[in-house]
Amino acid sequence: MSKQDKEQRHKARMQRKKEIVDKHIAGADIERGIIVVLKGNGKGKSSSAFGMVARALGHEQKVGVVQFIKGKWKTGEERLLGDHENIRFETMGTGFTWNTQDRSADIEAAENTWVHVEQMLADPQRDLVVLDEITYMYQYGYLPLEKLVDALKQRPSHQNVVITGRTCPKEVEEIADTITEMGDIKHAFRAGVKAQRGVDW
Repeated sequence: MSKQDKEQRHKARMQRKKEIVDKHIAGADIERGIIVVLKGNGKGKSSSAFGMVARALGHEQKVGVVQFIKGKWKTGEERLLGDHENIRFETMGTGFTWNTQDRSADIEAAENTWVHVEQMLADPQRDLVVLDEITYMYQYGYLPLEKLVDALKQRPSHQNVVITGRTCPKEVEEIADTITEMGDIKHAFRAGVKAQRGVDW
């Protein structure tokens, strides 16, 4: 096959692909906020969520972030974004539940943190709300799931929400628009490598 034939075949394939893509774009004409669930045992759920935070801030949108299962230390994302005028950052601040080993205290902390979630999901000025690692609260039975589902359904119509955690309740998945599951193929920690500043926190 000559170089010219290859070029023509390539052009024909790309034209067909463009027609398909253009048809999908034309058919996606609904404008509303979406719920994105990032779950799975693989690394990168929170990192992906904060990529969306950066995009939203780049478009001068207002963002709310609530982090569960985080300790009193400041993560890199909070150090960078915590004082940004368009972001509200709230952290539960008790650390991993397997470290606290105090169910009553964890439930109280979760309930106190939930107040911020309710406020953000009801705030029409918040274009994006990230609920980082909130799904653990339902895995351990710290918060009533129906409150989250109701708040998600009743949020402002333009508001986007990102939910992260290893697992996700089916009731949340049923109302989610996009679900991505990240697989765990290999992780440095299991080879004895410490969590890295700038990579893991």
